[in-house]
Amino acid sequence: MSIHDHQCRTAQGEPFNFGALRGQVLLIVNVASHCGFTPQLRELERLYRRYRDRGFMVIGFPCNQFARQSPESALDFCTFSAREYQVSFPLMEKVKVNGRGAHPLFAELKREVPGVLGTGMIKWNFTKFLVGRDGRVIRRFSPREGEAELREALERALDET
Repeated sequence: MSIHDHQCRTAQGEPFNFGALRGQVLLIVNVASHCGFTPQLRELERLYRRYRDRGFMVIGFPCNQFARQSPESALDFCTFSAREYQVSFPLMEKVKVNGRGAHPLFAELKREVPGVLGTGMIKWNFTKFLVGRDGRVIRRFSPREGEAELREALERALDET
């Protein structure tokens, strides 16, 4: 199964089909509002604005699995992230990324690119998956890796046809 075969819902509850994003480079991120990494929303927005005209999209999924750091609804997360970090990239439904009930998209991402020492688990908020234009996962970034670490891999992915 390709990333492009997955579906989910937007924060507003509307169906979202990843197939419509074929040919784009994606950065899929589990996000949270009350996390030490939450300021990365600003960095993600900066990357999105800088590269979106080249076929790049950031897609955020609020997740409350890590120390309950995103307790609000997906819609409330949208309001918060727009107000505090001027986020304009798409935000999706609130999901689980690990364990029973993990969203199938995140199960696929973890299968394609396991974490450190081959673990499939996502360890914390703001784990990032860079997906190429062909729908294959290029790289997994830890929560500690931000804009500077992402930029080189992102530019390489955007330059590939």
